[in-house]
Amino acid sequence: MRRNDFDVTDKIRTTDAIDVGDEVMRLFQEVYQGRASSRIERAFRDMSTMYHGKHRNYHPCDTEYHDIQHVLDVTLAMARLLAGYERGREGYAPLPADYFTVGIITTLFHDVGYLRRRHDRTHRFGAEYTLIHVTRGSRFLRHYLPRAGLTRYAKAATQLVHFTGYERDLDTIRVDDPVLRRVGEMIGTADIIAQMSDRCYLEKVRERLYPEFVLGGVARRKLPGGKTVVVFESADDLVRKTPEFFRNAAKRLDEKLHRAYIYAERYFGGQNLYLEEMDKNVKHAATAANTSRHRLLRRTPPSTLEPSVRAYPDDLVIY
Repeated sequence: MRRNDFDVTDKIRTTDAIDVGDEVMRLFQEVYQGRASSRIERAFRDMSTMYHGKHRNYHPCDTEYHDIQHVLDVTLAMARLLAGYERGREGYAPLPADYFTVGIITTLFHDVGYLRRRHDRTHRFGAEYTLIHVTRGSRFLRHYLPRAGLTRYAKAATQLVHFTGYERDLDTIRVDDPVLRRVGEMIGTADIIAQMSDRCYLEKVRERLYPEFVLGGVARRKLPGGKTVVVFESADDLVRKTPEFFRNAAKRLDEKLHRAYIYAERYFGGQNLYLEEMDKNVKHAATAANTSRHRLLRRTPPSTLEPSVRAYPDDLVIY
């Protein structure tokens, strides 16, 4: 039985930055003949410091869905895609070590735009940044990469992170180097396959993602003329519409991200554990969508937020 706080192999604890960081470093050393990467190690430390509220400029993470487990799970998937690319590239251009590093760092900070700065007096919750969080993360990476000794890739990273979001059409993202662009497609792919293969995905959608959608202006959206359109009536409604989201995600993976998930098959030696777990969740979602009050959603996702942190106001109506 796969545990709720472990990856698709049930071997790596995805709530632990040290466990995931060690595995990512092991893969980096495997790909690059024993080389170490102090930049990746530092990035894991910096990300963990920020998400746990120990950075002087940032509040701790308060988004329960887009939490540190999500970031670590996506980063682990990204490292496997990168390793899979290099293991079986079969005539394709090699993956430079710096590209691996930039891919991992960009993934580690792909959702940093949800974190509120200490001086923020406008927003009470990080989820209020939902519609612009990728752009905020892009600005962060522009300044972070030079501090990590990767100045030449700072501009590219600001583009690569947009492969995870919907603020820009992926076809408009400008990355001239085809291998680096493929890294961007892997980042976008990792973001989808990691979260949608999570054992508690549906429970997280119902209990955690919906409140973020409400606070972020996604559940109910205002049109230019002032009219409000209800996209998701409730958390239950979001679960009912999850099978449709799966279909759209599959189309994005194939047509926009050009089937970068095949590198997971190469990594696992022919089997794609991420797609298999996603398929299980698709079928479970279809069954749960037709069940009163979603009685089938009984798993308990791990809690990663600091004890004093509130994810949403007490008067927020969820169900």
